[in-house]
Amino acid sequence: MERNDKLKRLEYWVKARIGKIAFIDIEEKRQKQWYGNGYGGFYVDPTLVPDNAIVYSFGIGEDISFDKAIIEKHGSKVYGFDPTPKSINYIKNNNTPEQFYFHPFGIGEKTGTVTFNLPKNKEHVSGSVYGHKLVDESNAVEVLLKEFKDIVNELGHRHIDVLKMDIEGSEYAVMEGILNSGIPIKQILVETHERFFDDGLEKGKKFFKQLHDHGYRIFAISDTYQEISLVKTQ
Repeated sequence: MERNDKLKRLEYWVKARIGKIAFIDIEEKRQKQWYGNGYGGFYVDPTLVPDNAIVYSFGIGEDISFDKAIIEKHGSKVYGFDPTPKSINYIKNNNTPEQFYFHPFGIGEKTGTVTFNLPKNKEHVSGSVYGHKLVDESNAVEVLLKEFKDIVNELGHRHIDVLKMDIEGSEYAVMEGILNSGIPIKQILVETHERFFDDGLEKGKKFFKQLHDHGYRIFAISDTYQEISLVKTQ
């Protein structure tokens, strides 16, 4: 999502919270610090980020403020993923930190190519495999997505310290594969997109129950009520 769109939605999410549409709350009291700018950032528990941490960052867009912050603070190795043509061009044409490793594909339920709808507003970057009011289903490209287990096997990782995900609605489809992969992950930071779906409320409830059942607890929620940070406690 773009900055202006996110700000416009703030009022909606405040109303949602008051009206009990927002169905989550803090479950675990932990230290928290905002990493990145107001648009692309997330809360992180810095006490759980070791030096040289392994960080997976799904959904880069044209903003690597989160990635830069966690590299600067912890010397992390950040593995970034985004199949969006505009995002790929952004990384090619801008200097990135030495410890930022970009991969021009995204995460999916299965490894293979899919149709990816581009945003209606040409100034925006965020596309989606799903049709919704902000994308143009008549303007689409084929992109490569890879299943989580294939990504970690390819990169040779046996654990992940922080997994950040802003993938425009695909979080609901890929989380089961992540949680069942057997790869230990200390923190999961995710932007949720219930608003994209008619059954978004049910998707959201199922999504967070799934995380809870795997031992994750919410320790931070952004002001827009979209960026949710969870820590593995069990």
